[in-house]
Amino acid sequence: MADIDTSKPLKPKASAVWLIDNTTLSFDQIADYTGLHVVEIQALADEEVGRGIIGESPIQAGELTAAEIERCENDAVASLKILKREGPALKIRGKGPRYTPVARRNDKPDAIAYLLKNHSEISEAQICKLVGTTKPTIQAIRDRTHPNAGNLNPRNPAEIGLCTYQELEAAIRKGMKAQGRDPDAEAAKAAAKAAAQAVIDDAQAAQDKQSFDFSNFLKSTGRSS
Repeated sequence: MADIDTSKPLKPKASAVWLIDNTTLSFDQIADYTGLHVVEIQALADEEVGRGIIGESPIQAGELTAAEIERCENDAVASLKILKREGPALKIRGKGPRYTPVARRNDKPDAIAYLLKNHSEISEAQICKLVGTTKPTIQAIRDRTHPNAGNLNPRNPAEIGLCTYQELEAAIRKGMKAQGRDPDAEAAKAAAKAAAQAVIDDAQAAQDKQSFDFSNFLKSTGRSS
């Protein structure tokens, strides 16, 4: 087993969502603390990615103090310093089958369905490692011959505890690179697309407001000047 990097939060995306919603830290500061790309922080803030991720307080997780957050809010170039964790270093499993608690095993088909639907760049071999499943099971879910095919509810494997957010992110990046795609460039493209769509939506809303015929509204409500 290998040691987990204790210089970064255990749940980077959940921590990022909380910091976005509850602090005035810059996206650069949040990216530096979580180890995520600043473009991904922007996309999380715009809800272009990570919808459904519940923010988790790094203060309650024992990774930051309120004073440390306040220090960095008052200094835009300061970097958040994670608290040193007590006890032995956490371990992550190396090669070999992933053990999944019995209570979580029924969640595997949902996780596989989510990955097949939302992350086609992740190979079957990677899915096997992330979820702790087999290629025949993946194929059965893909062609809808799985016994529970009619009741599948695609769910993010990281959110239901089958893997970590770091492992899922690494698998996505590895899959993209295998396809000759640049993960950072695609994240930037997605953020730019979201920003452009927001401009279009705002313009459409303004146009709809200007084109509203108030006189017809008064007639429909039985009022007149």
